[in-house]
Amino acid sequence: MVWEVPISIVLPLYVLAAVVGIALILKLSKDKTRKISNLRFYVQVLAIIVIFMGLILGPFDQPRWAPLGVSPRDRLIGTDFLGNQLPDGVPIPVLACYYPNGRTVTCPIWQLQAYTFPFWNYPRGYEVIYSTTGLEKIGIVIGSLIIAALIFGRSFCGWLCPFGLFQDVLTRIRKITKLKHRTFSDATNKKLGQSRYVIIATFMILSVIFGSYYIFGTELIPGTIASGPGGTEAGIVSSINEPFCLVCPMRPLCSLVEAGIGSMNFSYISKIVYGPFGIIGGYYSSINLTVLAIVIILSLNYRRFWCRICPLGALTGLFSTFTPFKQVALTKLEKDAQKCTKCGICKRACPTQATAVYNKKGGDVTESKCILCARCVELCPYDDALKITFAGKSIVASKI
Repeated sequence: MVWEVPISIVLPLYVLAAVVGIALILKLSKDKTRKISNLRFYVQVLAIIVIFMGLILGPFDQPRWAPLGVSPRDRLIGTDFLGNQLPDGVPIPVLACYYPNGRTVTCPIWQLQAYTFPFWNYPRGYEVIYSTTGLEKIGIVIGSLIIAALIFGRSFCGWLCPFGLFQDVLTRIRKITKLKHRTFSDATNKKLGQSRYVIIATFMILSVIFGSYYIFGTELIPGTIASGPGGTEAGIVSSINEPFCLVCPMRPLCSLVEAGIGSMNFSYISKIVYGPFGIIGGYYSSINLTVLAIVIILSLNYRRFWCRICPLGALTGLFSTFTPFKQVALTKLEKDAQKCTKCGICKRACPTQATAVYNKKGGDVTESKCILCARCVELCPYDDALKITFAGKSIVASKI
């Protein structure tokens, strides 16, 4: 029996809860230094339902996905407007892991790796049929990333990303437990920001090496010729098809949360397979579990630590805060030099220690480290000294 959430009931209730909740926060928040932060936290929680879990979409419990639980697996949202070109889901710049979340929204990092190898020109993916080449699929993903970044910038990171919410929760725990708040030096934080591009370059180069036989006709390392019905059963690559996913802390967190609330069957992800990567089921490795633990510890000490090294955030920032994209980006953080007194509140308030908002004299002060969370705007004591704009129109301004 297939259980399907009656979308005609759930969706209106969801929208109603969203509208009412946002209105109440804006109207009833007495502490103006927390109004935007409270609103952002509520929006992040709302986004979890759609992005992180996809639970208002169906149908559920399809036989071929039965081991995975009740998360949607068959109705691929991307095919509704992309035909059969991108059946793995819509790429938006948030860490919404492909594996446990169905295929409504897909992490672009997974897609960039998977479409390089093993699905460069392979007609079948994980229970889907591809009608396009690897180059075309990668083009769609990068194009989608560019469009999303040009419209909303890194506000995806500040307002929608599930892993961003997880880090914000850790920050709240730190405050409750009165753990010491630490900051990196500007030089160290700059190096962390630069490491994002090294990380994404490293894993994309690995994917190209794994897929070299299909891309260039030459196998660069043994064991990288894919076979089997999914095109993934071959030597070394049977364990590391998408190498970044073995490191990404979101994948085990995603699966653990969904298994914990019963939307994913824990028995499916609990099988231990011994080997160099210590794969647990099809979802964890000893590496990304270790990375998750390290990120949790660091995020309890440094606000939004992962956002400082996140390769997906790096791509979003690249396509919104660097020339020529910066000149046409729609969402920006702007500063009025005439009203700024260099009090330094903005610099201290920034969760990722972005410095342009303080160091630059005025104008567009958006930078790749800025996640557009508006915390600096919220705390700035001067009218309209800082504001977030969309297409030149002010959305929120300081001392509101």
